[in-house]
Amino acid sequence: MKMKKKSNSFKYLFLTLIMLLAFSISCSSGGNKKESNDEPTFESNDVRKKVSQKDIKKVGVVTNPVTGRTWMDRNLGASRVATSSTDAEAYGDLYQWGRATDGHQKRNSPTTATQSSTDNPGHGDFIIFANPFGVFDWRSPQNDDLWQGVNGTNNPCPAGFRMPTDEEWKQEIATWNSKNAEGAFASPLKLPMGGYRVPTDGELAVVGTVGYYWSSSVCGSNTHDGADSRRLSIVHHSARTGPATRNHGLSVRCIKD
Repeated sequence: MKMKKKSNSFKYLFLTLIMLLAFSISCSSGGNKKESNDEPTFESNDVRKKVSQKDIKKVGVVTNPVTGRTWMDRNLGASRVATSSTDAEAYGDLYQWGRATDGHQKRNSPTTATQSSTDNPGHGDFIIFANPFGVFDWRSPQNDDLWQGVNGTNNPCPAGFRMPTDEEWKQEIATWNSKNAEGAFASPLKLPMGGYRVPTDGELAVVGTVGYYWSSSVCGSNTHDGADSRRLSIVHHSARTGPATRNHGLSVRCIKD
């Protein structure tokens, strides 16, 4: 049994290295969708509601004094602010890009190999990739317009918050003392290394070693059949943004609109 665990550790470390190499290819971040400046609303599963400043104050926040941007003080699904980069209570959920909070984001949610043809699959299963000739996405046909702004379809963030853009992640990284896992935790955001969920089988990988965080930004149509979105990756020696296929399960940290 111990040998199996060790074997799995090497397996997912290898997958992570492959992921970093594969995603090092160029992907334009200039195609970000325009963020909405309308009155904040929260949308999940096509249900919308107006919110007030009182609602927004219920969410714990932290502000980076350099960028002036205000963020949630923890990952979505986390029970507390991280006390270390390996604080399991602070890892939170793992979302597939563009999906609503429908249950799939839970680390132990069941899997299905059936892609969704709509923005809301109608279930809480983590959609794995099983067709080598298909698009690397949980949705087919894919939709680049998900998670775009506070009013965006399937915005998983609390009222008044939205997904950060690729550029906003880059601005945060630029303020860290060191561009790595140590710098990520020492930053105002205290980002933990929650690992990720493998798109081919739904297994957890490199938990406590690597941190991946989604942005709302999408890539051009020249990578992985156009099914990539931008993400922040944090390892022991580096922190940078790059592309990732949308069927990965990655961490989410929301930014105030």
